[in-house]
Amino acid sequence: MRVARSVLALALVTCMSIPAPLFADDPRDAAMTPEAIAKDAATIRRLNREQLDYVRRRDAGYAQAWRDHEAARDSGSRYARDRRAYEEGQADYAAQRRQYERDMRAWRKDVAACNAGNYNRCAR
Repeated sequence: MRVARSVLALALVTCMSIPAPLFADDPRDAAMTPEAIAKDAATIRRLNREQLDYVRRRDAGYAQAWRDHEAARDSGSRYARDRRAYEEGQADYAAQRRQYERDMRAWRKDVAACNAGNYNRCAR
């Protein structure tokens, strides 16, 4: 019995400490007057307009930042110089890699010829 009262008291305290949920105005509620419905609709329209303005300003800022980034990238900035140097380095690497592949093919042919008995093709 004592445990049951303790559990009941704990449940009562818990229920009283949880805040009641807040509900938006329901336009179908019989207690809502036409003025309250109009005010509620106007508030919603205002909030939606404010949010739309915020999103447009934010997106315009993002777009401007991207335009600035592209302009800096294409100009004589350090980033542009570094990017060009990287691309030139990549082109140099590709040319060096092609030369390496040609040299390796020639070396393999020489090794195969050497192994076949053509000792003039053997490495010295």
